[in-house]
Amino acid sequence: MASDSRALAPAVSFQVDPSAYRHWRVTYDGPVATVTMDVAEDGGIRPGYELKLNSYDLGVDIELADIVARLRFEHPEVRSVILTSAKDKVFSAGANIRMLAAADHAWKVNFCKFTNETRIAIEDAAAERGQTWIAACGGTASGGGYELALACERIMLVDDRSAAVSMPELPLLGVLPATGGLTRLVDKRHVRRDLADVFATKSEGIGGKTAVEWRLVDEAVPRVRFAETVAERAVEAAAALAAMAPRPDDARGVVLTPIECATSANGVDYRYVTVVIDRDVRAATITVRGPDAAPPDSMDEVDASTWPLAMARDLDDVICHLRCNELEIGTWLLRTDGDAGRVLAFDAFLLANADHWLAREVVALLKRTFKRLDMTSRSLVALVEPGSCFAGSLLEIALVADRTYQLDGVFDADQEAAVLTVGAMNLGPLPMANGLSRLATRFVHDPAALARVESRAGEALLAAEAAALGLVTFTPDDIDWDDEVRVAVEERASFNPDALTGMEANHRFVGPETLETKIFARLTAWQNWIFMRPNAAGPDGALRRYGTGQRPSFDRRRV
Repeated sequence: MASDSRALAPAVSFQVDPSAYRHWRVTYDGPVATVTMDVAEDGGIRPGYELKLNSYDLGVDIELADIVARLRFEHPEVRSVILTSAKDKVFSAGANIRMLAAADHAWKVNFCKFTNETRIAIEDAAAERGQTWIAACGGTASGGGYELALACERIMLVDDRSAAVSMPELPLLGVLPATGGLTRLVDKRHVRRDLADVFATKSEGIGGKTAVEWRLVDEAVPRVRFAETVAERAVEAAAALAAMAPRPDDARGVVLTPIECATSANGVDYRYVTVVIDRDVRAATITVRGPDAAPPDSMDEVDASTWPLAMARDLDDVICHLRCNELEIGTWLLRTDGDAGRVLAFDAFLLANADHWLAREVVALLKRTFKRLDMTSRSLVALVEPGSCFAGSLLEIALVADRTYQLDGVFDADQEAAVLTVGAMNLGPLPMANGLSRLATRFVHDPAALARVESRAGEALLAAEAAALGLVTFTPDDIDWDDEVRVAVEERASFNPDALTGMEANHRFVGPETLETKIFARLTAWQNWIFMRPNAAGPDGALRRYGTGQRPSFDRRRV
């Protein structure tokens, strides 16, 4: 494919070092960590607004995502996390309104999606029995600040007649809570729908005993006993988690060393992932490399350089980079390269050590990374060629794809034919947001087909076999391969990208609905639409007029 030399310097880096945090502090006391939000007002990731009252932007959340990951991997001794604020009588004012008002649509959507994924990573820590998060709201939690608290397993609010929790987005800004707040109210905290309706239209919020009675918070504690009670709850949570999923007190954490990559005008190269961009057809070829060595003898030898931990971190960073910094690259061609046997060996190594805390964390990271790929609004096309290693955990990349092409035969006589292999990792350990494996999702209405695929697990499947099992879309031979792929890419580039995003999202998430699918599906459909409407984002809309003293001008038609 053709390329050019037009340089697009990344606007945002998703890599951060704890020594450079501007907005957070983390302290440790045995099994309890305290994460303190102290947002620097002049620390916006873009100019033009101040982050007052612990309001946040993408930069604040990139740091938080890094904290969540480091707590999971670097601090196995931590079993409960207190999330609190350094600001007097303020937990967080939520997403910065000036930032949202000034941002273009793509920036708002990418910000909301990444923030959602960070909140879900906090919830995943508890779901995987790794760490329990407790929101200690020593002051008002408003909008996205309350949504941050909602991601925690327990919410504690100071009871001082002034602190409250609120979701003022609808009455004040003309938009919705952007990180799943409405869904978490009724589905996670089981707030009665009529009370949720009152709460979401009451801009000043609700505090004290009423907040507890409505299930908006778990406890309202007088200020004189607040810190003491929070500490008690954190110790209780740590003890309960230790009983459920003990981590050895002397467990060795894994330091998440900096991700190394080299960026050029039309690509980026990591240890285990390479991206090459063709701007003429608005496509990126993403090649994920398999292991370059066999698995270690024990989990004690695993560190941040070990595949698949290193691969997952590389791929996760690639996804975030392309989403945010390469908006017009609408088609991602997904390739793999390497030894399929080694991929399956690493899978077997992790699953054989399923009781080890670090093995669980590595598998959980793989799960979250592939989920991020699921949630990406790009056309995903997998290419299974000679030398590919679409097997086990890396087969998930093909199962994420909207289409999969597998070469029937070889390009050169000295090559081995392209194959793919279903492994144990494809049969449950890496679920989608709907709670099902990608294979179960693919055949959700055809259990007999799923059973046939499962019966062939461990076999290297040629193109005709994979097609007969329903694992690939097309199987061109070497004569037609280039043309088939070229036509698919050019066709995709000619379509309305908004319509493609809607089509792909509808097709990807079949089967049961969960809290997570509701958050992403409803938020993506409705909040993104609302963000584009003049009532919210127009020159006379609520977002633009907030704080000016002028009332917004609404088109009153409901359609």
